[in-house]
Amino acid sequence: MATPAPATQVDATSNPLGSASLGVQERAVLSALLANKQRVLSRRELARHAGLAELSERRCDSVLVGLRKRLGADAIVTVRSRGWMLSASAEAAALALLDA
Repeated sequence: MATPAPATQVDATSNPLGSASLGVQERAVLSALLANKQRVLSRRELARHAGLAELSERRCDSVLVGLRKRLGADAIVTVRSRGWMLSASAEAAALALLDA
């Protein structure tokens, strides 16, 4: 009898993080971070700039987790008790990801 494939084995078509394109919310958050690349954006500011203000206040957090997986853990800097900003070293990768 054949054994099933491991649950951790996925391909790019079944895994949204493996695909090249960003979701609407990811694109909006990344665009907001790029537009304010020298500033720390609070959760409220980021949600407002990205058009997510009407959703859960934690929605930005979960979108940022996905973006960090795509860009690297150090691409988005967390400033404790203030918010987030895009690191200067990640700007080119962020632009490339938006253009994909």
